[in-house]
Amino acid sequence: MAKKRQKAEPLKLGARERQILDAVYHVGRASVSDVRSLLKDPPSYSSVRTMMGILEEKGFLRRHRDGIRHRYSATKSRESAGRSAIAHLMSTFFEGSASKMFAALLDESASQLTDDELAQLQQAIDKAREQES
Repeated sequence: MAKKRQKAEPLKLGARERQILDAVYHVGRASVSDVRSLLKDPPSYSSVRTMMGILEEKGFLRRHRDGIRHRYSATKSRESAGRSAIAHLMSTFFEGSASKMFAALLDESASQLTDDELAQLQQAIDKAREQES
């Protein structure tokens, strides 16, 4: 009897899996050929198909029948997946502290931020303060 593949932790994606997921987000509903056409130095058709099947098993993609072809779509919005990835990053590297994470980000990129971006950050901080009270 074949072993059923266990669902992996949501954020345990390899580099190629992340590229495939990004391609699916770009297209919306994507066939294996659509995804291959968007990958830099793409692996074989069957390798991409296999990886997309694994992403389906992991819960990242949903398969839809379209005539004789299958098309895949993401199970979560890009924003939702991003929030989940940020939460994982924060808990893994910054002891669950948003302030430590933001401080690290600002240390690295403060000189590259525009006035508009700084104003957006200030608005987010002000909104967080309002929600506290």
